[in-house]
Amino acid sequence: MSLLGGIRPPIAALSALLLTLAGITALGLGKADQDLVPKAVLTSQKHFAEDGAVALRASIDESVTDLNRTAGLFNASDPVSPDAVLDKIGSVYQKWTGTAVLEIKSGKLLAARGENVPVTAVDTTKLREENGLSPRMVRLQNGETRLLSFALLSWEGRPQQLLIASNSLRFPGIALGQFRAIAVVDSEGRILSSDGIEEPEQAQSEFQRGVVKRSEKELKAFAKTAAIKAMQHPLKSKEPGSGGFLGVSGSLYGTESQGDRAVAGYATLAGPEAGESTVATSLGLTVVAMVEVAEDPTRSAGPLFGLLAAGSLLVIGALAVALLLGTVQRPLIRLFLESRRLTRGDLTRPVNTPSHGEAARIGHALERVRRQLIGAPVDSTATEGPGRRGRFGSRGLIAVCAVLLLAWSAPMLLLLNRADSTVVVPEQMVNDQRERTETLTDRVRRALNEGHADLVSVASLIGDRTSPDDMKKVLERTRAEHLRYESLYVLSADGKVITSAGGEPQQESAKLSTTEQQLSLLNDSGKQPVVAGQAEIPGRDGARVVGEFRIDFINSLLKRPGLGQVRVVDAKWQIIGGNTGYRAFEELPDERLESFVAGTNQKVGMSARASGVLYRDGDGDGVQLAAAAPFVGGGAAKSLGWTVVSWQPASGLAIPEYNLQNRTVLAGLLGITAAAACLGWLHIVVVRPLRELARQSEALADGDRRTVLYPRHHDEVGAVVRSLELLRQQLQEQRKRDGAPSTTISAGRN
Repeated sequence: MSLLGGIRPPIAALSALLLTLAGITALGLGKADQDLVPKAVLTSQKHFAEDGAVALRASIDESVTDLNRTAGLFNASDPVSPDAVLDKIGSVYQKWTGTAVLEIKSGKLLAARGENVPVTAVDTTKLREENGLSPRMVRLQNGETRLLSFALLSWEGRPQQLLIASNSLRFPGIALGQFRAIAVVDSEGRILSSDGIEEPEQAQSEFQRGVVKRSEKELKAFAKTAAIKAMQHPLKSKEPGSGGFLGVSGSLYGTESQGDRAVAGYATLAGPEAGESTVATSLGLTVVAMVEVAEDPTRSAGPLFGLLAAGSLLVIGALAVALLLGTVQRPLIRLFLESRRLTRGDLTRPVNTPSHGEAARIGHALERVRRQLIGAPVDSTATEGPGRRGRFGSRGLIAVCAVLLLAWSAPMLLLLNRADSTVVVPEQMVNDQRERTETLTDRVRRALNEGHADLVSVASLIGDRTSPDDMKKVLERTRAEHLRYESLYVLSADGKVITSAGGEPQQESAKLSTTEQQLSLLNDSGKQPVVAGQAEIPGRDGARVVGEFRIDFINSLLKRPGLGQVRVVDAKWQIIGGNTGYRAFEELPDERLESFVAGTNQKVGMSARASGVLYRDGDGDGVQLAAAAPFVGGGAAKSLGWTVVSWQPASGLAIPEYNLQNRTVLAGLLGITAAAACLGWLHIVVVRPLRELARQSEALADGDRRTVLYPRHHDEVGAVVRSLELLRQQLQEQRKRDGAPSTTISAGRN
């Protein structure tokens, strides 16, 4: 018999698949989310840590780039004093805690601004070595850590100087909420900086001091664990096919205290592109974000539903398999044995004919052939025995089995364990949606502010004596160092372009000569928004440096997993950018989102605040998380009046109710798939050949002696076909011996 053909393999495969599915159902639905903290909360903490890592990496790399670019612009111009260098840097950038200029040869401190820079930690004799100018971390006497960045100031005829910028490792613009803490951890698990946990002396009661001590202990424990996990390869730290964040990231489970469980997410500093390393990624830093969430002991689900579903599947599956065995497999095997008996010459006993279907038709035909072999005429056997056709065939039996299996699969797929609008969404998820959206808003605002600061720096260094050719070189260098610009150009007071780098200036840029806004949205319709920043050039009668921002750059800042759809809208609630497909200047897809954004922009106290909301409609698909955060920080970008809004359906979160629904649907899909595969297999390899065999056997019994019967498959049906062919040959030999023409031949001559 064929290994994959015949009637046994499909039925055996169906039995095995149903048993496996019953086990999966019992285990998968019986243990539905016993964790007291939903997986969605843990995943959200991981995403929060990733947001912090992305922001910190971008801040460090941006600081180093700005310092090197500013030093390069100074080097390309006339020599200035160290004090003038630091004053100019301080007026353009407010990102460093301290700056200093050091004479490399003598080691003399020439100028300093802001916080004292630990210049004694810098060995000027090693600056010429490989990576001698790479940023490094220095621990101060008070235990705090500073990141030192370096750049060279070189003018002909003057001693070479070292420009040093010191900065803390605190996060730029991370919204922590009320109960979250975040920390930067080195490769050994030491906390370099932290935020969100108040100092013990700030606690007003003994209970609060105990909470602070516990939080510090938990954060230190998470830091040690995160540092160990950060050593693994990024591809090995993720589930297969998860993608997303390019570094090592994950979530951690802490201890419980008075019904609250400490959970954390961690993420290493990773490059913006796969395989790309930056200054920040070489520091070996890890971000840890911790929060305490309330446990819900009522969430745990018992195994009753899973056991009942698995038991019912076993009963229905056993009934379907028994039906196939009793009405299809056994009659076919009986026909196989009877046909072989006849070919061996045992014609004394009547054929044991099955009671219904194609098997009954074949059995009746075999009995007629047997009688013809012992001398009975063809016509005399035509009216004997049961009816020529079974009233209920194999196709009907397979349809009955399909209905039985569908009776179990369809309710699992469509009816049972449906999550409705009353599904419990953890409050922490709403808080995380709001805080992550606020962090994303601040990141976009800071990126635009950084772009404007670059324009101010370029404008101040161009001055009133720079030629257009030299201007073009400065613009091209700036555009090569910062990918945020579509084009850079110098615009005269009357709106004419003096020189440019990159793409062609947009026609809307002429509007800049009539506005004093540092950042502007120049159009309100069209295929693409035109966002431009400008900075006046000193001593050039109103001439200004203009930079047009790439919308793709803004969109790239919005691509963060776990936030759903994200859009940047202007003051008229028109879409400027997004993390997924959109049309420029179209309205938000939902009126309630527009109302939500309008309400968020209402001032609460001194300014508007980010807000989050959970919408509930009449069905489970209508449960939706949304958050909005307006531009409320300082800088040139505040005048744009933009708002970042995000929303996502709760059904996409790993919440127990949705997990149970998804597992139930999966069980139903697996049941339908197993039934369709095995019953379809059975229909192709058994039922269709069996129906053809019934037609051929009846034709043989009716007197067709010329049609050669040959098997198409080496299985039970094929074996019966081979036996019928042997019987046909015996009938032909018998006709030749008796000298009588066959019925078929006589009919042809007439």
